[in-house]
Amino acid sequence: MKKIVLVGTGMVGMSFAYACLNQNLCDELVLIDINKERAVGEAMDLNHGLAFSRSSMKIYPGEYSNCKDADVVVICAGVPQKKGETRLELLNRNTQVFQSIVKPICESGFEGIFLVATNPVDIMTRVTAHLSGFPCGRVLGTGTTLDSARLRYLLGEYFDLNPRSVHAYVMGEHGDTEFVPWSQALLSTKPVNDVLLDNPKLYNMSDLIKIEEEVRNSAYQIIEAKGATYYGIGMAIVQICRAILENENSVLTVSCKLNGSYGRQDTFLGNPAIINKDGVKSLIELSLTGKEINKLNDSCDLLDEYFSGIKPD
Repeated sequence: MKKIVLVGTGMVGMSFAYACLNQNLCDELVLIDINKERAVGEAMDLNHGLAFSRSSMKIYPGEYSNCKDADVVVICAGVPQKKGETRLELLNRNTQVFQSIVKPICESGFEGIFLVATNPVDIMTRVTAHLSGFPCGRVLGTGTTLDSARLRYLLGEYFDLNPRSVHAYVMGEHGDTEFVPWSQALLSTKPVNDVLLDNPKLYNMSDLIKIEEEVRNSAYQIIEAKGATYYGIGMAIVQICRAILENENSVLTVSCKLNGSYGRQDTFLGNPAIINKDGVKSLIELSLTGKEINKLNDSCDLLDEYFSGIKPD
């Protein structure tokens, strides 16, 4: 019996829930929201679509006590940024929200995996780890999973390849300091840098830098066009949950804790990691160039600075 509890039935949470239903991800899906009536309505709406799916999933609104026997708790709850509010002020308010969520989940006897999608996801994942006291492997965030998918899609278009044959990652903060370690990017088994050297008239690094910028700015473009992003991240959450529920040992760029990797401690950020039933089985430390290490340190420094400015109890 595979059970997921979703906390937060906003657009991101429900995009995940809808994708979860369509992909028959689990046997039981519990919806929790501070607005209990909304959770009831969302559960009803999803249940009315069961007849059109291949799923026999049990979907219902619940309470934190329902987390006791869950395999994964997905947290999408949070508050929107107010006009004129600083990022640190938003972080402090979201930390208060998480204090009201994580404590009762832990008190339920929950022994599964926390998966955080609330932004800024790297810091909120660290907050969840701090509040729960769980081993670092059992607390992870969506990190740069979606950013990496965007990168592969754009590189597939540029090189005229199926994105599944593109092996490249976005690392660091899910935000303005994220970066692509081009030294690690492969087209099938061939390094991207070698492809550029062999085909100077067709491909060049300046184009790849533009692609990296497009990946970094994709969310801003979507928000400008439609107000928010939710479909892509909803499907990314499904991918991570499947890796956990199916014990896949899949490599995904989740937000996970650095325990000495790259000479850094405690910071949570996007990095390739092996994901299975235990959450983060292990982090994969890449052989980054000096410039790439500097970019990683910039991400770490920023995230550490913001975390030091909030006060999780």
